[in-house]
Amino acid sequence: MIDYIVSENPDDRILTKASQILRNGGLLCMPMDTNWVVLADPYNKQGVDRLYQFRHVDNTKHFTVFCSNFADASEIAVITDTTFRLLRRVVPGSYTFIFKAQKKIIKYLKASKTDHEVGIRFPPSKLLQKLLDVHGGVVIGTHVTAEMLQDHEPELPIWSGLIEEQFGHQIELILDSGENDFTGPTTIISFSEGIPELIRSGEGRVDLFGF
Repeated sequence: MIDYIVSENPDDRILTKASQILRNGGLLCMPMDTNWVVLADPYNKQGVDRLYQFRHVDNTKHFTVFCSNFADASEIAVITDTTFRLLRRVVPGSYTFIFKAQKKIIKYLKASKTDHEVGIRFPPSKLLQKLLDVHGGVVIGTHVTAEMLQDHEPELPIWSGLIEEQFGHQIELILDSGENDFTGPTTIISFSEGIPELIRSGEGRVDLFGF
């Protein structure tokens, strides 16, 4: 099912429906700043298992945790005061940060049980921020890549109808906000050892971290 929404002012009823789908172990697809993403509730085992099945990967692969504020992020990641001061200058933005994981999230994500790490994003997507506010917590997600879509040319845009056609049997709801202007990949920075380590250079500026 596709629900068409206005990203700047989405219908609260649609967001409430989307949140309930996540809480019930369903999958939700929506556009973000980088690409289309498929989301699940990290505290619902059925939802997490279905997300792994969707990507056809084993449970040692990490999915990104999306947060709207530092309070939620601090519940699942070890964020020092020094790191907090650094992040305040750049979030929300085109970054993925890797931290040591808190026990609260390790309990639910098998990949975090392996290395005790968790990847977090504070995306600038206003639609996702509003969904997280309604949901009252965090979500995990993975990109829908062109390689996952049959007979789709990589240089062509991905639209909601194509996602529904191929994955409608796996995804309960697709939120479509119209034309999307996706950016490139995020910059990945790890704080798992305390000091920032550049893992991948992307859209987020690296000079702000001294690289």
